[in-house]
Amino acid sequence: MSSTTKRRGAPKRGEPSARERLVQTATDLFYQEGVRAIGIDTVIERSGVSKSSLYRTFSSKEELIAAFVEEQDRRFWQWWDDLVASGVGEPRKQLEGIVIGVAELISQPQFRGCPFINICIEFPDRQQPCTEIACANKEEVRERLRVLSRDLGAQDPDRLGDQLAILLDGAYGHAMTVGAGSVRRELIAMARLLIDAQVKPPRRRSATAS
Repeated sequence: MSSTTKRRGAPKRGEPSARERLVQTATDLFYQEGVRAIGIDTVIERSGVSKSSLYRTFSSKEELIAAFVEEQDRRFWQWWDDLVASGVGEPRKQLEGIVIGVAELISQPQFRGCPFINICIEFPDRQQPCTEIACANKEEVRERLRVLSRDLGAQDPDRLGDQLAILLDGAYGHAMTVGAGSVRRELIAMARLLIDAQVKPPRRRSATAS
């Protein structure tokens, strides 16, 4: 075979690799339907990748599940960083931007809950690689909210960060059970109340001050 001949099954230049197709397909299916509800054969069929290619890429379904959670984590932080970048130097705008972003997220018709909470429910053992990634995401969210609260000058930034993290996670679950209609509005209002309770308003200058 000449050096210019393509290997059978090799992706054309610019096309996604077998791994990329598998992870993309698994990410869509696992999030929409649930990890345990989707078998390997369904992923193979939808992705167009052969079973042998799948097992050359992932030794087990567990590895594919971990790759799915890693991809969700990557997408999440890209989304987060984009929101925060729009309010550089304005921590309140950044905090409110994240809350508004979550409010918009839970209002989308394809929303099926927080993928990290979902994975922890399906796989509660924290020693599982997929669950470890999901828990690390939540811990990082809390820490970043604490940092932004500190930048804002909150009286107790760790507490405010923790409260906002709990509020956001509650919104994910509430939207799945009662719908996103009122949740969206109340989420934003409650976040602003929490922030206002922790941030002192600027002191007004006296009219007689020099």
